Amino acid sequence: MTLRGVSILGSTGSIGCNTLRVVESLGPERFRVVALGAGQNVAKLADQISRHQPDLVSVQTEEAAEQLKAELRRDIPPPRIAIGESGLIDVATHAKADCVVSGTVGAVGFVPTLRALEAGKRVALANKETLVMAGELMTRAAAKSGAELLPVDSEHNALHQCLRGEQRSEVRRIILTASGGPFRTHDKAAIESATVAEAMKHPTWNMGAKITIDSATLMNKGLEVIEAHWLFGFSADEISIVVHPESVVHSMIELIDGSVIAQMGVTDMRHAIQYALTYPERHASELAPLDLAKLTSLHFEEPDLERFPCISLAYRALKTGGTLPAAMNAANEEAVHAFIDERIALTDIARVIETVMNRHQTCPASDLEAVLDADRTARSAAAEIIESRSREPVASSAA
Repeated sequence: MTLRGVSILGSTGSIGCNTLRVVESLGPERFRVVALGAGQNVAKLADQISRHQPDLVSVQTEEAAEQLKAELRRDIPPPRIAIGESGLIDVATHAKADCVVSGTVGAVGFVPTLRALEAGKRVALANKETLVMAGELMTRAAAKSGAELLPVDSEHNALHQCLRGEQRSEVRRIILTASGGPFRTHDKAAIESATVAEAMKHPTWNMGAKITIDSATLMNKGLEVIEAHWLFGFSADEISIVVHPESVVHSMIELIDGSVIAQMGVTDMRHAIQYALTYPERHASELAPLDLAKLTSLHFEEPDLERFPCISLAYRALKTGGTLPAAMNAANEEAVHAFIDERIALTDIARVIETVMNRHQTCPASDLEAVLDADRTARSAAAEIIESRSREPVASSAA
């Protein structure tokens, strides 16, 4: 394997930190970190710079840049410091980057990831929102430039592995597994009164706040349905969800003869990250293997669409297409932030999203401006709904 340059969008987040752990475990003869994009976690970024000495880093604001300069070690060459979205784009398109890990949360990673694909980079994608917002643009850019798009989400990474040796015509459907989140066994009343602390207690994964709340509402799985469509070319009717609380089977495919192929593994994102970085090769990992003898049972069940209506909203967005998925994603982000700020209830998230979707005028998502306009309009509409109704339920059939 030749030496590959790696850029990381969201280097101080969970995916970014785990990517650096993987790079360190694989060794400097295989990978070199050339650029890091972060937000405002200056202390952690300074430590990453000290360990990996990238050529370029990006932070969110001028203030964060000044703080970073003050924290950098004096005995190593300082990197160039870029700022804001343009800085993330510089990180994503760095000339020495062969692979770009897109690990930012939400829409902030959308344009930088698109630019990386346009530049022909291999993109290891953990930011599902980019494909939800503009899957048509992303896949078109990759096809035009010859860029590779490798999934880092554990479910899509599992599907990629299951599909490696199969003909598309022989696959009946793909099956995404879901842990069910912290409220899998709770009734509607308990979910309605759920606190932020309760929603943050994911049963199997340790993730950032936004994705953890998405997992509590099962919107995360809805977003993954749309992501799977763009990654693998399956229609909404060919993508299923099954709740699997143990999170040992990360996803499955069903073949036309009835056979089911599953990818299993420990619940650690480093496996998927390493796969995306080293594909098509495989390398030994520092992770302990899955101990099958300790698996006493595996459970599977259908998701409850009445208690978790976000799933149905995501399927509706995918089937409608155009800019509706971007509007849905924007409304979800605004609603999740409002819930974390304790301005709305957990179940209001679906109500806000559905209200925004009902108001949205869907148009083709064939260019960047159309997608960004849908994002802006939906955020504004969601903010208005949240502000006017606060914790009062928004009238909707999603209730």
